[in-house]
Amino acid sequence: MRFLSRLVDAESRAHQMRSPVSYESVANIESKAVPGVTFAIHRMSFGRRMELSRRIREISRKAEFFAAGDQLQEKIGANILAQEIDAMYMHWGLVSIDGLVIDGETATAAHLLEKGPEELMQEIVSAIKEQCGLGEAERKN
Repeated sequence: MRFLSRLVDAESRAHQMRSPVSYESVANIESKAVPGVTFAIHRMSFGRRMELSRRIREISRKAEFFAAGDQLQEKIGANILAQEIDAMYMHWGLVSIDGLVIDGETATAAHLLEKGPEELMQEIVSAIKEQCGLGEAERKN
């Protein structure tokens, strides 16, 4: 039986002496699309979520407008905007890529978008969207 007391018992002291929790703001992931390549992406935080929301708000509105249309030009416009959103996710969320050289240069988000293997770019964007807490259907958009 426990009594209320101002005395600190051994259990309370042990609790107070625990080391701080360590948190890594970056997640390192081994690529399945390109074996031997690893990439690091930012984990989601409150501030990063606000930043991302600001970046994609307007462009996603335009994409939804075009996607609702039935004209070929509107569908093409929606597809282009969806690709621009994926590029935005890549620039926003990718920290680094290891194990990949593109045309003699260390891979970066810009290199990967411009000249790199598309399956790796899609894998990274999918991992970033997963960090954002987006469901499968939302990640496809």
